[in-house]
Amino acid sequence: MNAEVNGILTNYIDKGNGDTVLLLQGWGTSVELYTAVIDKMAEKYRVLAPDLPGFGATPDPAEPWHVGDYADFALAFCEKLGIKRCIIFGHSFGGRVTLKLMARDDLPLTVDKIILTGAAGIRHELSEAAKKKAAAYQRTKKLLSCAPMKALFPNALEKLRSKHGSADYKAASPMMRQVLVNTVNEDLSALLPKCTPETLLIWGRNDDAAPYEDGQRMEREMPDAGLVTIENAGHFAFLEQPYLFLRVLSSFLGIPLD
Repeated sequence: MNAEVNGILTNYIDKGNGDTVLLLQGWGTSVELYTAVIDKMAEKYRVLAPDLPGFGATPDPAEPWHVGDYADFALAFCEKLGIKRCIIFGHSFGGRVTLKLMARDDLPLTVDKIILTGAAGIRHELSEAAKKKAAAYQRTKKLLSCAPMKALFPNALEKLRSKHGSADYKAASPMMRQVLVNTVNEDLSALLPKCTPETLLIWGRNDDAAPYEDGQRMEREMPDAGLVTIENAGHFAFLEQPYLFLRVLSSFLGIPLD
């Protein structure tokens, strides 16, 4: 399905009936990746899962957005569809957006419960080796950014960025690369105490994108959060251990078990 939200033609899934669950996806994914999760929640709820701008079938934003802009978009999406109350399911980047939403004093949306899995938002200090590597990268970047070097080596700067960038960075469009930089440089850990609804944290023990320790910290610092650990799973626990993941999710949401 499609809806125009703030001038952006937004692809989304709308499935099921009942109270609303808003699904906020992980970085660079398509909402189709969450089909099993959506199908399970749709047994009891209406699930709305938009492809956020720059992800899936929804075009990039016109400017390099920050996380707060995605929170604004999520609210505009809910307004467009007449949603005033919901449960939020957030994976990875969707966790960042959720934290931004819950930190707002004037949130025009009632959030009854939250499910976060592999949620991002906590920035980690670099090791000394990583700091030296980053400093060297910045020096080289500055050199290649000056006009004479750009004229002599027009593609060198982009090659440098691609060489040192993450897999997400390399796979992203030029606009979304700027969005990614904005995103990863923002530490949202101070917002954890403001995430007050009852929250289920589901974490893969082997998550190497949002470390398991992040889930433990969220459990400590969110007022009403509980952490469920899934062994032998990483950042996509709902794909790697779907049976266990869906049983935990069903229990929290009161969906009858098979």
